[in-house]
Amino acid sequence: MKFFRILAFSAFWLLVSLSTASLLAVVGAALYFAPGLPDVRQLQDFELQTPLRIFTRDGKLIGEFGEERRLPVEYDEIPESMVQALMAAEDAAFFDHHGVDPKGLLRAAVELVASGGDIQSGGSTITMQVARNYLLTLDRTFTRKIREILLALQMEQILSKQEILELYVNKIFLGHRAYGIAAASEVYYDRPLGELTLAQQAMIAGLPKAPSAFNPLANAERALIRRNWILYRMRDLGFIDQADYDEAVQAPITARRHVAKAEIPADYVAEMARQYAVDHFDDAYTGGYHITTTLDSKLQPEARRALADGLIAYDTRHGWRGPEQTDIPRSLAEAQERTDREGLEEELAESPEVMATARRAAERSQTEVEGVEGDVSNWLQVLERTPVLGPLEPAIVVESEGREMRVLSRGGEVRTLDWDALDWAQPYRNARYRGAAPSSAAEIASPGDLVRILQREDGSWRLSQKPDAQGSLVVMDPRTGAILALQGGFDFDASKFNRALQARRQAGSIFKPFIYLAGLNSGEVSPATIINDAPVVMQDGSNELWRPNNSGGDFRGPTRLRVGLAHSRNLVTIRLLQTLGLERTIGFLEKFGFDPERLPHGLSLALGTTSLTPLEMTRGYAVLSNGGFAVEPWLIQKVTRGEGQTVVGEADPMVACRECADGQETVERDGKTYRVAPRVADPAAVYLLRDMLRDVVEHGTARRALALERSDIVGKTGTTNEQRDAWFAGFNTDLATTVWVGKDDNSSTAEYGSQAALPIWIDFMGKALADRPEHWPDRPDDVVARRIDPDTGRLLHDDQPGGMQELFRADHLPGYQPRRVDQAVEQESGSQGTGAYEAIF
Repeated sequence: MKFFRILAFSAFWLLVSLSTASLLAVVGAALYFAPGLPDVRQLQDFELQTPLRIFTRDGKLIGEFGEERRLPVEYDEIPESMVQALMAAEDAAFFDHHGVDPKGLLRAAVELVASGGDIQSGGSTITMQVARNYLLTLDRTFTRKIREILLALQMEQILSKQEILELYVNKIFLGHRAYGIAAASEVYYDRPLGELTLAQQAMIAGLPKAPSAFNPLANAERALIRRNWILYRMRDLGFIDQADYDEAVQAPITARRHVAKAEIPADYVAEMARQYAVDHFDDAYTGGYHITTTLDSKLQPEARRALADGLIAYDTRHGWRGPEQTDIPRSLAEAQERTDREGLEEELAESPEVMATARRAAERSQTEVEGVEGDVSNWLQVLERTPVLGPLEPAIVVESEGREMRVLSRGGEVRTLDWDALDWAQPYRNARYRGAAPSSAAEIASPGDLVRILQREDGSWRLSQKPDAQGSLVVMDPRTGAILALQGGFDFDASKFNRALQARRQAGSIFKPFIYLAGLNSGEVSPATIINDAPVVMQDGSNELWRPNNSGGDFRGPTRLRVGLAHSRNLVTIRLLQTLGLERTIGFLEKFGFDPERLPHGLSLALGTTSLTPLEMTRGYAVLSNGGFAVEPWLIQKVTRGEGQTVVGEADPMVACRECADGQETVERDGKTYRVAPRVADPAAVYLLRDMLRDVVEHGTARRALALERSDIVGKTGTTNEQRDAWFAGFNTDLATTVWVGKDDNSSTAEYGSQAALPIWIDFMGKALADRPEHWPDRPDDVVARRIDPDTGRLLHDDQPGGMQELFRADHLPGYQPRRVDQAVEQESGSQGTGAYEAIF
C-alpha cells in the first residue's frame, strides 16, 4: 500500500509539473510571439476584396469585374442548416470552445512529431482558420501554428461567435473564383444562399477543406463522398434527423458552373463603366465599388433586340455567305487524328470546364441525340465552345437532303429546318447582287458544317448567319443628357469595338437639320423661303470643279425650305449654307458640341461630310428635342463603395429647362437642385425646325415611321456616298434616338437610311413609347401661323383664295403675295423675278 501511495504521490506531482511546464510554455510562447502578432481589432472593420459591379439606374446588374467573386452576407442571412453543415465539416464544437480545440491540437502535435516538423491536418478550429485567412500566411509551420493559436484566443475575447463565423463564411475560397458561401451558391447552383437544399448546403460545406479535390465539377465522385460524410456527421451531431439524412444522401449532384449573369444584357455599357472605374480607382476590381449608370432596364433590352433583329433582317436581304466552318469531324478521336495528320495547333486544348462538359456530352451522345448515328462528341464540344451571338445559336448540320435540313444544337437537340426556313439563302455575290435561289438544302450546307439558327416568334427555327454589317443604337433623355440605352454593335462577344463611341462615320443628310436651324436662328430664312434646287459648279479647294447632285440626280427648281428638308435636297442645303456663310455657321454648330476642328471648312459641310460618332449625333438631336439647351451626354450616375455603400462620386448634370427665365442658373426638380444647361438656339427657331422635320415623316424620306401612328415623332434619314453609312436620327420630347448601320471596312451597304436604319428605329421606338402619351412641346408665343402661296412662299391676303398654312417667327414674316392687279403692275414695270418670290438663288 505504501508503494501505491508513493506511486500516486509521484504521479500527482508529475502531472502538476507537466501542467506547470505546459502553462509556462504557453506563457513563454505568448510573451515571445505577442509583440509580433497582428492587431485582432482590425477584423472589426475589415473590408473584404469584392468585385466591381455595374448596375442600371434601378439596380439591375449589367456587369461584374474582378478575380474574386464575392457576395458578403451577414450572420442573420445564413440558414441555420448551413451553419450546422459547416460545423459538421470543420468544427463541431465551434460554439463551445474558446478558439482552440485541445483534441485537434493533440492530433496536430502527433502529426508534427511523426512528420518531422510538417503539420498536415492542422487541428484548426473555425476561429483559427479566420486568424490564418485574415491575418497570417498559409504556410504549414510550427511557428505559424503558435501564432494562429494565440490570435484565436485573442479573437474569442474581442469578437462574438457570430462575428467570427461571418468573417469565416465570407472569406473562404470555394473554387471557380467563388469566395464565400453566398458566391459559391450562385456559382454552383445559380440561386441565393437561402434557397439551397440541405444536400447542396452540405456540398458547399465540404469545399473549404480542399476546393479542388472535393469540387463537384472537377471530381463528382469524391465530392459526393465528402458531402455524404458531412450529412452523416450532421445526423450524428443531432443537427438533422434520419428522414432528412435519408433524403439528402439520395439527392443527385446538381452543381453546374454558372458565370455571373447580367440581369440586363448591356456589355458595351458595362465596359464603358469598367473603363471609368479603372481610370478613377487604383483598386477598381477589389474595392467593392458599385457603379450605378443612367441605363434604363426596360429600354436597354429593347435597344439590343431591335438592333440585332434589324441587322439580321438586313443580312437576310443580301444573301447567304455560307457556313461559319465546314467539314467539322464528328468524334474526338477523328478530330485528334486530323490534328496529328495536318500538324495543326492543339485544337482540343480547352478549359477543364469545357472538357468536362464535352465528356458528359460524349457520354450521352449515343442515347440522347435521337436519330443521329455514331459518336458526335466533337460536334457537341465545338457547339459548347462556340458562343451564342445575340439571338443566333450555333448548330452543326447533321443531314441536308431534298428540301429539309436537320441540325444539331447545343445540349444535343436535333432541330429540323423546313424549306421555308431555308429558301431565303440565295448565294451572296456582293452587296448589290445575289445568285440564283437554291433548289435543295444540299446547295446551302453539308453535314459537318457549322451554321447559325434563329428561333422565330412561332417557336420554329430558321437558318441564319452572323451579320456582315454592323450598327449602333443610342438613346438619350433630351432633358438631362442621360444615356438611357446604348448598343455598340451586333454582339459584344462578336466584336468589342463600341461603334456608338468609337466609330466616326460620315453623317450624311442627318446633319442637314443643323444647317437649316442655323438659318432659322439667324432670322434670315423661314420654312417658306424659296431656294433654287438647280445645278451648281464651284471650286472644291483643289484644281477640280465640284458638281454636287441630289441623290436622284434630278432638280426641282425653286423649292421651299420645308420641302427641301423633307425630301433631303442637297442643292437646297448647299445654297442655304452659302448664303449664311461658312464661318458663321460653323460657329453656330460648335455650340451643339460639334468640334469645329473636325468640321469640313467647305460647302460640303451642308451634305454631312463631317465624321461623327452616333453618340455625338444623338447629343445634337437631343438639343433639337429639348428646345435648344446644350445638355451633355453622361452615363455614370453614382459610385458607392463597401458594405455601407458609401457614396464616393455622384453626377451633377446640367438640364434643359423650358420654363426657366433667361439667365436662370439652377432649377429644383424632385427635391434636387440642377444646373440649367445653356441655351444655344432660339426656342422659336427650334420649334419651327421640329415642325419641318415632321414633314420628313409625313411626306418625305421617313414615311415608314407613320406605322407608329404617333404625331409627336420627328427625324431625319441619312445616307452617305456609295451608301457606306445608313442613318436615322429622330426624337419626341421624351427620347432622342439615333441608329447607324454600316460595315466596319467602310464598304457599301447598298441600302439607304430609310431601308437599313429607319426600320430599326421604328422597331425600338414602337416598344419604347408604347405606354407613353404623345408629347409635343407648347408652341412659343412668338411663333405664328399664316397662310402662304406654296409656289412663292409669300403671305396671302385675306381676300386671296387657296394657299396653305405655314409657321413663322412673328418678327420675321415674309412679304405679301401681290394681288392680281398689283402683279400686273409689277410685270409692266419689269419687276417680275425680283418681287414674286422671297427667294435665295
